[in-house]
Amino acid sequence: MKIKSYKDLLVWQKSMNLAKSLYEIVQKLPKEEKYALSDQLRRASVSIPSNIAEGFGRHSPKDYAHFLSMARGSAFELETQLILCEQIHFLTNSDTKPLLDTISELTKMFNSLINKLLNL
Repeated sequence: MKIKSYKDLLVWQKSMNLAKSLYEIVQKLPKEEKYALSDQLRRASVSIPSNIAEGFGRHSPKDYAHFLSMARGSAFELETQLILCEQIHFLTNSDTKPLLDTISELTKMFNSLINKLLNL
């Protein structure tokens, strides 16, 4: 299949699903976290597919790899925040595990894509 748009990329599709799932999960956080931790979580999750899309629109593989690297960084940021939510008992392991598994899969995909782009 020919990739015509960033929307055709499995890594973008998975990251969009992650962001949607994250938006559902943050509803479980305490109300006092509405503008603190939950906002951080939402921003990090949205940053992942956004950077994939922006990088796709760049003119060089090196630029695209840079934006994929930023998306990977946002994935690690989100992972850290989810682990914290579990450690402070805002979320349970059953809440975070599917999200953390997806993040792990995405980071592997980012590593592969970045390596391919930098070795063109």
